[in-house]
Formats: sequence, structure tokens, C-alpha cells
Amino acid sequence: MSTLYLLNKPYHMLSQFTDREGRATLASVIDVPDIYPAGRLDYDSEGLLLLTDDGALIHRISDPQHKQPKTYWVQVEGQPGERALTALRRGVTLNDGPTRPAKVRRLDDPAVAERNPPIRQRDDIPSAWLELTISEGRNRQVRRMTAHVGHPTLRLIRVAIGAWRLDGLAPGQWRSETLHAPMSPRRYQAQPARRKRKRP
Repeated sequence: MSTLYLLNKPYHMLSQFTDREGRATLASVIDVPDIYPAGRLDYDSEGLLLLTDDGALIHRISDPQHKQPKTYWVQVEGQPGERALTALRRGVTLNDGPTRPAKVRRLDDPAVAERNPPIRQRDDIPSAWLELTISEGRNRQVRRMTAHVGHPTLRLIRVAIGAWRLDGLAPGQWRSETLHAPMSPRRYQAQPARRKRKRP
């Protein structure tokens, strides 16, 4: 039996608990001892991060061989047409090789929390939202894929890893789930993030 923590990582927060440069870390939103992220999420990306104290579970979730699909809501510059979406679905060739085919669909503007600071938008260039699911985890892969088809990413929110979803968690909130069998998620009620008290 293992405990898994699902956290909605805010924008401009590192996927770690300490930082010598004074940037925001996970320690400001979750104070459960001896847990570590299963994988990572870029500093300028938001959304679902899984944490646990179970090393075998971390390996199972983050090891590329297990191909946990990851789903993102991606706000991109411009209005992608079918040609761009088809290219993503077939896989595109980046500087580190071809990607696996992705699942992608257009989204109506999703109900997401305001980002602080907000994205930079230009009045003469519209933006659009896509739902994109990939089964690999290269460095900044989603951003590179959308840029490759001519639509740079403006905002990136990870909403699911495998069967685990961000549902109901505001930025900085987390919930715990007890796994009674390997990789068998059960949902529990979201808990507000517990913040460490500042020393006087």
C-alpha cells in the first residue's frame, strides 16, 4: 500500500523542495515529509505533479518504458488548422528526432484559474486552446511540438498523468490517494495546500 499526492503546481514554481536561488519551490505548498516528485514539470508550466515516498512507485510512474500518457491543455498563438493538427497526430521531427504520434483536439476556452502574471497577448494575433496527449517525456516537448507546426505555446497546463487527473484542484492545492494495488488510483477529496509557518 502506497500513498500518492496529487498537486496542482503553480506557474513559476520549481518541481523540487529547495533552491539556492530563492525561487518558489514545492515546500511552500505541500509540507508532507520525505516525499519526492515522480517526474517533473517545467518552471514555467502548470498543473499535475505526482509525489510519493515510495521509490518503486516513482520509478513506475516516471520511467519512459512504462509510457504513462500525459495530457496537457495548451494555449497556443494563432488558430491551428487541420494541417497543423494532422502533423501533431502523425508525429513531428524535432532536433532530437521524431516524436511519437500525439492525440490532439481543439478545446473551447477551458475553465482554468487566472495565471499570475497573465500571458502576453497581441491584439492582432488570436490564441486557441488544444488538448494534447503524449506518451513520452522529452525536455519541453509539447512547447517544441507546437512551435514546430507554427503555433508557439503561450500557456501549458498538465491535466492528467495516466489515470490520475487534476480535477478539482486549484493552483497550490493537493490531495492524497491510497493505492491498494500498484498503479490503481482511487480518488479522494481535495485538500487545501498546507503552508509552512514562517519563523518569527
